[in-house]
Amino acid sequence: MAKWPMKRTNTFTMRPLTDDDEQVLRELLDASAALWNEINYQRLMRYNDENGFEGEDVWDVDTGRLEGTYKDVLGASTAQTVRRANSEAWRGFFKNTKQFHDESNTSVTEHPEPPGFRGNKDDGRVLKGVIRKDAYTVEWGDRSRLEFVIGDDLRDKHNSPKTRLRLEIVGEPNWPKHKDQGRLELWYDETGGTFRASQPVTVSDDAQASPLAEESAALDIGANNLVACTTTTGEQYLYEARELFQRFRSTTQEIAQLQSKLSDGQYSSHRIRRLYRKRTRRCDHAQAALCRDLIEQLYDEGVDTVYIGGLTDVLEAHWSVEANAKTHNFWAFKQFTERLATTAEEYGITVEVRSEAWTSQECPQCGSTDRTTRQQDTLSCGCGFEGHADLTASETFLRRQTEQAVRPMARPVRFQWDDHRWSESSCSHRPNEQRTNRSIRFQTGNLATGESA
Repeated sequence: MAKWPMKRTNTFTMRPLTDDDEQVLRELLDASAALWNEINYQRLMRYNDENGFEGEDVWDVDTGRLEGTYKDVLGASTAQTVRRANSEAWRGFFKNTKQFHDESNTSVTEHPEPPGFRGNKDDGRVLKGVIRKDAYTVEWGDRSRLEFVIGDDLRDKHNSPKTRLRLEIVGEPNWPKHKDQGRLELWYDETGGTFRASQPVTVSDDAQASPLAEESAALDIGANNLVACTTTTGEQYLYEARELFQRFRSTTQEIAQLQSKLSDGQYSSHRIRRLYRKRTRRCDHAQAALCRDLIEQLYDEGVDTVYIGGLTDVLEAHWSVEANAKTHNFWAFKQFTERLATTAEEYGITVEVRSEAWTSQECPQCGSTDRTTRQQDTLSCGCGFEGHADLTASETFLRRQTEQAVRPMARPVRFQWDDHRWSESSCSHRPNEQRTNRSIRFQTGNLATGESA
C-alpha cells in the first residue's frame, strides 16, 4: 500500500513561567481577538450592504490600517497572520455558500453563516490567536518549551529584554517526526483554566504503519450505543455512552433556559458561549478517543478494511427527535467518519462508507426483515432468534460486504466513557490488556495529544 504524507496536529498545554508572562500571553490573545473582530466587522458590514458600505466588496477593507493599529502589541507577522486567518474563514464561507446553492452538490446541507466574532470587550473576548509558522519554535525534551514573537509594547511594558515570549509546555508530542510545521493556534481553555496550543505538522512517511493481516470490520452507528463493531475474526466491540449523551442533553437544556432569560435583542451571553464550547469540547474529546481506541483494537486484529454504514439509512428507518439530536448534534456523523478515516490512515487501514439499509431489521438466523421486532437494545424474530440489535446489525452489515460467514464470540467487549478514556466494562469477556502501540497513544489530562488536522 502506498504511503502518503499525513497532516496531523500536536496539541499541548502551555505554562507561563511568571505572572508577567501570563499577563503578556493574555494581552496578546485579547489583542488577536480584537483585531479579528475589527476586520470581521468591516467585512460583515460590506457583505450586508450596511452602514454606508453599500456596493463595496468584503475585500475592500483597509486591513493594512487595522493591522498597523495592533502590530506594536502583536508584532507585524502575527497581526498579518490574524488577517490571513480571517480571510481564509471568509473564503471558506463563500465556497460553502456556492456549494449549498448548487443542487448537484450535497456536501453542504445547512445554509452557511459568515465568520463569527470572538466575544466583545464588555462580556469578555474569546482569548484566541495565531502565530505565523516561521515566527515560533517548539523544543521537546526534559524542559519542553515554546517561543514566539511578541510586539514591542508587550516587551517594553513588562520590562522584558526578550523579543520572544518563552513558555513551558507539558507532555510529549505524538508527532515528533515531521517535515514541516504550520501556523500555530493559541487559546485559553476556560473549562480547564489552562492555555492551550495546536501545532499542525506534515508527518513523515515512516509514521504510518501497515496492516498485520487482511481482515475486515463493519460498524453500526446507533442512536443509543454509539458504535457497534463486528470483525471477520469474530470479535465484537460495543461503545456505550448513554451517560455521555445525558450530559450533552442536560447542557443543551441549560443553554435553552439561559437563552429564554435573555433581554430583547440579546442573542447570547458569556455563560451561554462558554457552555457551548464546553459541550463541544466534551463531545470532540470522546469522539477522538473512541476513534483512536477502536482503530487500535482493529489493528491488533489484523483488520485492513473498515466498513461504516451511511447515516441516511439509519435516519430513514429510525428517525425520532431524540435520535436526530444524537446522530446530528451530539455524534456529528460526518465529523466522526472523517476522524475515523484519518486515524485509520496512520495504521494503513482503509475506511469505506457503504449502504447498510435494512441491516438493523434483518434476522441473521433466517434472513427475515418483516418478522423481527426491536425493543430497546434487543432484536428478536419469530424464528426464535434474539440478540443485541446494534451488534447484530454490524454482523449482518459485515456479512453483506465480505460475503462470508461471520461467527462472533460468545460475549462482546463493552466500553464505557469515564470522561477521560474508553474503558472495558466489567461485563466484557476479557480482562483489560495493553494493546500494540504502533504510534504514540491518545493521551488525556494535561499531556500533549496528537489529533487529526
